Amino acid sequence: MEDKRFEIYLQELLEWNKKFNLTAVTEPDEIKIRHFEDSLSILQAIEINDQKIADIGSGAGFPGVPLKIVRPNIRLTIIEATKKKTVFLNHLIKALDLKGVEIIWGRAETIKRADFDIVLARAVAKLNKLAVYGLHLLKKGGILVAMKQDEVEKELGEAKENIKKSGGRLKEIKKVNVGGIIRSLVIIEKIR
Repeated sequence: MEDKRFEIYLQELLEWNKKFNLTAVTEPDEIKIRHFEDSLSILQAIEINDQKIADIGSGAGFPGVPLKIVRPNIRLTIIEATKKKTVFLNHLIKALDLKGVEIIWGRAETIKRADFDIVLARAVAKLNKLAVYGLHLLKKGGILVAMKQDEVEKELGEAKENIKKSGGRLKEIKKVNVGGIIRSLVIIEKIR
């Protein structure tokens, strides 16, 4: 993470967090691992170049903004339901001089678009709800990447019916190691 924008991101996050409670993680080294490196762990599972990507429930910009820093050609739409977080995100995008980023204040389930190649979700909801929220945003052949803790089998079992009803199918589960913590990236493809 040698890009200087990660340092700017860190400083902005720490400063704004004093007023807005954007993250419970406030130690700089922990932010680098638990937010920046965790966000970038998606690159261990899928190829990201210039796709149209939606990041739902992004909070303080994770995982979308770190991915945009290292993959500037993606077209990123951040969907966030909390107004104060969208205020921070608008400020952050300007501070980092990122182009091709749209920030929507709203809930993913109310967005009436189905044109994304990839939908990302980190710590947003259980898979049974996430399948409904995320899959309707994807075009056919697109993928939903749900960033989960290590054990996801029970959650997947509960989500099986909603995944199918929403036109998806489980493509794979990729395990990634982020600072010694195993994360499961659940990849669901929209097939209809």
